[in-house]
Amino acid sequence: MLIYKICDIALWHDAEQAGELIGAPIDLADGYIHFSTAEQARETAAKHFTGQRDLLLVAVEADTLGEALKWEPSRGGALFPHLFRPLRIDEVFSVQELPLDASGAHVFPDGFT
Repeated sequence: MLIYKICDIALWHDAEQAGELIGAPIDLADGYIHFSTAEQARETAAKHFTGQRDLLLVAVEADTLGEALKWEPSRGGALFPHLFRPLRIDEVFSVQELPLDASGAHVFPDGFT
């Protein structure tokens, strides 16, 4: 199962240089890297990244993250994936742009669930 991190391009470039993503400021404050499932990603984008440009959709295979990945209740009791360690760049399945449409909503890649 793929899980997704919505990530600022500048933060991603820093992660590529370092070889790992330690997270955005909210991740650092909470002590884990926030991810979303495919079913949760659109709502996450709308709730936390409205109108924000220069974002990427980073996909990771959940099964490769081991015991550091925990599924915890969040919005409305839904279980969200939280990674309690840095994400190594070599663990990333894909990275795609997450542009805005004319109305300011994020446009997810073709075929995204």
